[in-house]
Amino acid sequence: MKKRNKFLNGLCAGLVAGLLGFVAAPAFGDPVSVKPATPVRSDLTLLQCGNLIYAGNKSSVCFADRFLTDVAAQTCLRVNKKFCPVRLDADALFDYPFCVMSGNENFSLTDKERKQLRQYLTAGGFLLVSPGCSDEKWDKSFRQEMKLCFPEFPLQKIPMSHPVFSVVNPIPQLTEKHGKPAALEGLEINGRLVLVYSKEGLNDVEYASGCCCCGGNEIRDPGRVNVNVFTYAVLY
Repeated sequence: MKKRNKFLNGLCAGLVAGLLGFVAAPAFGDPVSVKPATPVRSDLTLLQCGNLIYAGNKSSVCFADRFLTDVAAQTCLRVNKKFCPVRLDADALFDYPFCVMSGNENFSLTDKERKQLRQYLTAGGFLLVSPGCSDEKWDKSFRQEMKLCFPEFPLQKIPMSHPVFSVVNPIPQLTEKHGKPAALEGLEINGRLVLVYSKEGLNDVEYASGCCCCGGNEIRDPGRVNVNVFTYAVLY
């Protein structure tokens, strides 16, 4: 209960500021209004996005935070425009309602990290995940970890009719950069989408500072997708 309350406290001020800007609640699946109706106070707490450090020292080096700037520009949500590094096994994880996770090569989570990840997502957290450079080894490791952490909740394809594809940017279809059709997978717990995963990649590596990754089969216009995922995660 305490960890759930930390999520609610972290979301509250930023959501109040953002929701003041929405003139009316949208119909299910409709794009949200992005015109502020009421001035937003500058002293309200910003929504934070964590960048997971896991399996020792692995982290999302090749995941651009540019979409956070786009969230701030395209919606009325008040957002910290930079990632905040946070360890998966740390109590501080529960200060972040939204996190990204990426990497390369094989990895294994510790028992503590698996327990923490399960608690994080069941307590109200949200995770956006994709491998660096469409790395197949990382993809295989991630899928194995999901089976260990959530044996009763499998990853499933997210239909294009889902509101995550329309909450801000209308996204009628997904293609990877070589033109082939792509899809997102998600983890749903008790009717709530808590994790979005792309094996092709949503890292937007063109804008990732200090990254030498080629992007692999990255999905086209990943920033638009990430804006939708973040907004969906905090509003639904």
